[in-house]
Amino acid sequence: MKSWLLIHQSHRLLEKNEKAVLKKAGLTPRKHAVLLAMANVPGPPKISDIAVWLDRNANGISRLVDRMERDGLLTRMPDNNDRRASRLKVTAKGKQCHAQANELFHQLCRDVFEEFSEAELVTLSQIMERLRAKNLRLLEPDRKTEVLQVIDE
Repeated sequence: MKSWLLIHQSHRLLEKNEKAVLKKAGLTPRKHAVLLAMANVPGPPKISDIAVWLDRNANGISRLVDRMERDGLLTRMPDNNDRRASRLKVTAKGKQCHAQANELFHQLCRDVFEEFSEAELVTLSQIMERLRAKNLRLLEPDRKTEVLQVIDE
C-alpha cells in the first residue's frame, strides 16, 4: 500500500536527519530521548520512569544510562525509598548537550515542516495520533493510549 510505504520511507528519512543533527551536539537520538524524558518526568526519575515515558524496555534504558553515565551526561543517585533503585540526575555537560541538541532539533523541525500550512500540520497530527492509537490497540488491546507522552510545541 502506497500510504504504508510513504510513512515507512518518511520515518527512515526523519531518523537519518535527526541522527545527523543530534550528532552535532554529541548525542544520539536515543540519548537525546532520555534527556528529553528526564526534563519532562517529575524527578529525579528512576530508570523505570524513563522507560515508561519513552515506551521502551527498562533493561535497554538501563544499558543506555550506563553509557550516558560514562559519557558524563548524567549520574545515578541512591533512591531513599528503594535500596535496589537509583535516581537519575543530568550533569552540567548533559544539560549543555541537551540545550544544544534542542536548538538544532527545533531548527530541523522548522526546516522539515516549513512548506506545510498550520491547518495541514493540525490535520497531519490528528491522522498520526489516530494511526498511533490504532497500532497500539492492535498490539495491546487493553492498553490506554494516553500512556505515551507527547510534547505539544
